[in-house]
Amino acid sequence: MKEPQVTVGIMSERQIRFVFNGTYLANGVPVSGEHEAHTDGKQIFWNGNRYTRIVFTPEKEDYSFCLKEVTIGVKFHWERKEDQTFKGNLNLIVENGLITAINALSVEDYLLSVISSEMSATASLELLKSHAVISRSWLLAQIRKNKELAGKKPDSLIRTDKELIHWYDREDHINFDVCADDHCQRYQGITRACTEVVAQAIQATHGEVLTYDGEICDARFSKCCGGVVEEFSTCWENINPPYLTALRDDKNEKDFPDLKNEDTARQWIYSTPTAFCNTTEKKILSQVLNNYDQETTDFYRWSVVYSQSELAHLIHEKSGIDFGEIIDLKPIERGTSGRLVRLQIQGSKQTLIIGKELEIRRVLSPSHLYSSAFVVKREDIRNGIPQRFVIHGAGWGHGVGLCQIGAAVMGEQGYPYREILLHYFVGANIEKLY
Repeated sequence: MKEPQVTVGIMSERQIRFVFNGTYLANGVPVSGEHEAHTDGKQIFWNGNRYTRIVFTPEKEDYSFCLKEVTIGVKFHWERKEDQTFKGNLNLIVENGLITAINALSVEDYLLSVISSEMSATASLELLKSHAVISRSWLLAQIRKNKELAGKKPDSLIRTDKELIHWYDREDHINFDVCADDHCQRYQGITRACTEVVAQAIQATHGEVLTYDGEICDARFSKCCGGVVEEFSTCWENINPPYLTALRDDKNEKDFPDLKNEDTARQWIYSTPTAFCNTTEKKILSQVLNNYDQETTDFYRWSVVYSQSELAHLIHEKSGIDFGEIIDLKPIERGTSGRLVRLQIQGSKQTLIIGKELEIRRVLSPSHLYSSAFVVKREDIRNGIPQRFVIHGAGWGHGVGLCQIGAAVMGEQGYPYREILLHYFVGANIEKLY
């Protein structure tokens, strides 16, 4: 099999500025230097002409282009803009009334950036190998799924008078394979330095993927599971691939409590049980967390405090629903890691159940809560209305598949990358695809 190509959506804006570091060809015409394109919502205006699509191709493989003011960490607590540099083609299209900039390049070149963007380039070789295999597997599984969907969006919203259940996955993208942000995998081109050890990890695992029953695994990962790995259906559609199953992030994988039980989940979240990802060692954390990630210091166990007015305003703003004063946040359903799948918001004006995992995190934070594995303590209750809510939580991210911090600890403890992968992806195989 020949190495596949991937298309990555980088940014969407009314106006985009970009710089070619070397000569690029647009419809056979050479261009270089700084450029600007804008749209009226239907066409792209560039260089005195109108287009529906523009493809810029480098004359030489080592030429690059820079996109100005790309937003990273979209709607997360570290959101910011930065200039980013990329190799490969630059494609401009009109999408939803904006110009979308798309980078087209080979899978292995894409991985060089993803590993450097998702992880610190100082991570251990075995951890980087592990991440190379799961990132490659996830990407190729998504490209395959995109072809199967053929541009159709699957249902991801269930709304009734009593419930609003919404989940988010990468099939939200129709005109490219994956996006460049945490919604898919962090991809920042060659902006992040690729060290020799990252290149070594990519080369050592060239073409390797995780498979199960002959199919490439949809290999998910998150920062910190919080002690127990979550199932797929807690976060996305109601299927549970057998290789993405519940397990303790520890040597004894089967030693975990029933965290779907509310009392058990509460005890678990208030405690700090042993797990690979339960670490405060800066040497290990710096392998997984880039500088902007290290702005967050609590992840295995954390807490957030809201006043009544703060929470009521936040939920109204994020959900678009006026619940009035918030009376309670009541757990309705939890997953295998203790993450909430369905949460009932009880207000003085109305009551509604929301889900799934990311929707709950989105509604209860200006950006996103670290995870939906949390319990709520109501304080200073006056006439049945709490004046203060304390949210105690566990983990960072959806918790499905590989736990990045747990895998970093395993790498430091001497586990080879194959053992790390097969710890998190139960019953899977590692095969060389190309």
